[in-house]
Formats: sequence, structure tokens, C-alpha cells
Amino acid sequence: MSQGEGMSPKITTELLRQLRQAMRNSSYIVEPIQAYIVPSGDAHQSEYIAPCDCRREFISGFNGSAGTAIITEHHAAMWTDGRYFLQAGQQMDSNWTLMKMGLKETPSQEDWLISVLPESSKVGVDPWIIAADQWKTMSKALTSAGHTLVAVKENLIDAIWVDRPARPSSPLIPLGLNYTGMTWKDKVIALRTKMSERRITWFVVTALDEIAWLFNLRGSDIEYNPVFFAYAIVGMSSIRLFIDQNRMVDPAVREHLHLDPSCKTEYSIQISPYESVFSELQAICATLGPKDKVWISDKASCALTQAIPKAHRSPIPCTPLCLAKAVKNSTEIEGMKMAHIKDAVALCELFAWLEKEIPKGTVTEISAADKAEELRSEQKDFVGLSFPTISSVGPNAAIIHYTPLPETNRTLSLNEVYLIDSGAQYKDGTTDVTRTMHFGTPSAYEKECFTYVLKGHIAVSAAVFPNGTKGHLLDSFARSALWESGLDYLHGTGHGVGCFLNVHEGPCGISYKTFADEPLEAGMILSDEPGYYEDGSFGMRIENVVLVVAAKPKYNYRNRGSLTFEPITLVPIQAKMINTDMLIQKERDWLNDYHRQCREVVGAELERQGRKDALEWLIRETNPIA
Repeated sequence: MSQGEGMSPKITTELLRQLRQAMRNSSYIVEPIQAYIVPSGDAHQSEYIAPCDCRREFISGFNGSAGTAIITEHHAAMWTDGRYFLQAGQQMDSNWTLMKMGLKETPSQEDWLISVLPESSKVGVDPWIIAADQWKTMSKALTSAGHTLVAVKENLIDAIWVDRPARPSSPLIPLGLNYTGMTWKDKVIALRTKMSERRITWFVVTALDEIAWLFNLRGSDIEYNPVFFAYAIVGMSSIRLFIDQNRMVDPAVREHLHLDPSCKTEYSIQISPYESVFSELQAICATLGPKDKVWISDKASCALTQAIPKAHRSPIPCTPLCLAKAVKNSTEIEGMKMAHIKDAVALCELFAWLEKEIPKGTVTEISAADKAEELRSEQKDFVGLSFPTISSVGPNAAIIHYTPLPETNRTLSLNEVYLIDSGAQYKDGTTDVTRTMHFGTPSAYEKECFTYVLKGHIAVSAAVFPNGTKGHLLDSFARSALWESGLDYLHGTGHGVGCFLNVHEGPCGISYKTFADEPLEAGMILSDEPGYYEDGSFGMRIENVVLVVAAKPKYNYRNRGSLTFEPITLVPIQAKMINTDMLIQKERDWLNDYHRQCREVVGAELERQGRKDALEWLIRETNPIA
């Protein structure tokens, strides 16, 4: 879709004028700055953010989940990755230059700043929004070129954002042992064990999903992510939770957290206002002995990190909570499996419905997405979606993170490929599944491309690898068939998935992008989602959520042990999209075995729920391929 059709970009001329005024204006800053950086996250470095934190979208119009805007006196530039090249190009006006990350010719933010700034310039950024590790990298590069990175005390976007929404403060949901498999007290005990092993006195918890997981609480402050705004500081004998105190009035929450003032133990939680975390952390640091160490994630905000004196600061790339949360316990694994069965029921119903309705010419990308949500909402313990549904047909499907809007909404037809990437939050688990379908007759080329994607999907899913392997080593398995034909895709192959938490979760993943992924271990849950996209024509992706499990190959080299994946998503992969002549026997066997599982497990649930049309569709779609 070219700029002319559909989305019209946000006009940013006046906003940029106001921002540049603020950059020169001494009432917001100590002295004028020559450049201002607007990262995309919030003070917790969240990927998905609340409306009040959408500062980069406010100033630029681009609303993808990843991107950094930098504004100087004469330039405005936006860095984003391959998922968003098309979208950013459509949403931004001519004031902006799109910087396509990952392409050889694209300069880094630091190199670009150094090339456009007058000498001895000051570059400003809100220290609460930039992560400590990013601050360090940026500051070093600028300093070596004679510039300075400056912490701006008041966020300059907030200064010009007249009707900025308030910070949400939704009610909290306490989760019982039947969902979590472990009490929050036991999680605190495990955390303190890790702290004492490393001689750590305090641990500052800043990631919202880590706080939600630690206390077995969920919220709805950020759409699609069942988290709530809070910080926590855990010591060896005290726990402090920084949160809007109005949420602590609910008797169920008070009981869950044992907030009875009469009994004081090392598990008593002291509740303080959300805004007081900085001053309380400073007060704690003032009492530290010479050997005391404070743990904080290196992704935490620069502001909080710098509140800890350097001598006591122990930044870590992967916190013990991040790792513990990624390795699901047996209750969480069972919950995730249940959630995916319910999800499969809804999707089988959706596809059976689409087959009947598409020939009438009345189904659009938006109505199909709405129908998927409606069908999911009929399932037990449904809470909401886990991300905005990507419901895309024909050329729209080539936009990797496309969300249908009234002005881009296309009608589903019998002659275009349809891609739906969707997921839900259930109290027992989080789902994320992509299927690519054709409701007429796919072309030979479409089938060929789809089959390369399928071969890559199977290669990852069926991979057997030694303990200690990192996910990025498996990324090329997913691309091998595409590469042999000179094709590829510009996104990672898999991400960690939370359990009734964020749909994108660290510290594991399957991606060629260099990031500090931790080795895969049994109990981790990831996505497996290779794809192929042809601009202006079609897009295809096959995504299952998979569980890392122990494998038993013939040999056991150096007693290392081996791992493999077990699919948790159980939704048929459309046979008519496959050129079966291109599959080898091992791939046919995998597909037939996968479809047999879909038929047995999901079929039983469809029958139990009396959903006959969907059951007929499932049985037909899971016939073995010869």
C-alpha cells in the first residue's frame, strides 16, 4: 500500500516547532540543548506502553512498538526495525527521515548525531525513559566526539503535550496457587537465596512483568499486558512495594499480600507511593556498609540506576526473576496448554465461519479480527487479547506488524492470501498464533513460498540440540529453505512468551539480532514463527508457541543431555497452501503427527463444547497428507 492509499500521516510541523522552542527554553532545562532523544519505552522499559507514555507516537505519528526519535534544530529522524519500515513510512510526514535499522547504509543514532551536530553540542534525554546500558553507550560515543549527553529533569514532550492522558491505576487481580504453582513468599525465598549466594543486600525490581510475577498479581494498566505500575525493592529482611495506595484498599489484595499491620515478619510488605521510589532508594543507599551491593537490571532507567552509588551498584543483564519467570513450573505449563486448547477451539470456529462467509463478500480484515475476539471471549477464564490482532489480506499481509484500520480495511476474498496473527490472555496462560490461509486456489508461487516457510517452521520445531544452546543458534534452521531459494524475512524467528503475562518475554528468543539471550532450558516457552513477505502482494507466517522439553537422542555426548520443542499451539496448518512434493518424508511425518494431535486434543474439546461446524472443519483439515 503506497502512501497515497489509506493512512494519512500525522502533521507534526507545529509540534516540532514547540519542542524546539522547549529545547532552547531555560524554564525546562538548565541550558539549551541541540538535540533531544525520545525513546519508545516508559520508565520501566516496557515494550507495550500506556497512552500517557506514548511520547514518541505523539511527536512523530509513528505508533509501532519499537523506535527512537531524535530531534535537532534542523532534523527529525526515526530509527526502527524491519517490522515497521512500511508502517513508519506511512505514518510520518515529510518533516521526518526514516532510519532503517539493520541496513548497512543506515547510520547508528550516535554516528548520525555526530554528523549533524554543531561542535560541543548538548544532547538531552529524560533519564527515566532511557535504559542505563543505552545511556552508557550513547554518552561514551558523544563524549569522544566532543559532545555531552545531558539528563533533562522534565520530559520535554510532556511539557508540550496539552491533553496528555493520566497514568492508569486499574484494580489488581490476585492469582491463586491453582494458576501460579508457587506462592509469592516461596518466590521471595528463592530470590533471597540467589541474593545471598551473590552477597547482594538489596534488589531493585523495575520491570512490570517481574513485579507482577513475583507477587502473583495481575493488573490492566497497559492494554494487552496484565501488568500494573509499581516498583519493588527486596532486601534480606524487608520488602517494599511502590504503588498507587488506592489499589491496596481491596480486601482480597490485602489478604493476598498479608498486609496485616499487627504481624511483622521478613515477609511483611511495606507499601509506599509509586513516585517515592527514587527518594527511598537514595535513603536505603545512604545506610549501605562498604561491602553492600545492590542488584538492578542493566535495562533499568538511568535515573534509578544512578541513584545507587557506583561502588554499591551491581547491574545485571538478566535478573534472577527474569530467568525464574521464563522457566515455567508444571502448573504454569498445564495452564499454558489449557489456554492453547481453548484458543484452538476459537480459531477452528473462526476458520469454519470464514469459509462460509468469505464467498458472500461481506468479511473484512476488521470484522474477521472482531469475530476472532468474540469467539475467544466465549472461552473460560478469558481476560482479553494479548496484542492487537494482525488480520491482513493480500498486500496488507506484507506489512509485518499491520493492524487493520477503517482507512486500510480490505475485504477478504477467494483470490488473496489471508494472514491472521492473534492471541489472548486467559487466567491460565497467554497465547500467540499465526495462520496463513487461502480460501480459493493459491498460485503455484504462493504455495512454493508457503512451503519454504513451513519447512523452516518444522526445522525449528523438530530440532534436537544440546543443553546450554542459545536460541539464536537455531535461527538459521528456520531460514535454510528460504535462503536456498534466495528468499528471507526481516524479523526474528521466536520470542519468549509469558504465562498470563507479556506475550513478548525475555531472556530467551530465537533471533539473528544480537541480544543477550540466555541458553534454552526445559520449561521455557517460545514462539516459532518464520515467514515470507512480498511487498505489495502477500505475506505469510506460521507461528506456534512451543515448550522446551528434554530429548532422548541415540547418544549423549559428554553427558550433556539434549533438548527439543513440543508444540503447545494446536491449530491445523492449511494443507492446500502446501506443495507436498517439496516435503521430505521426515517433514510429512511431522505434519501428520502434528495434525493427529490437533484432531485428538482439540477435537475432544470441540465435542465437549458441542461446536459441530468447527469439529467438521478440524477433521477435514487434519487429514493425513500422502
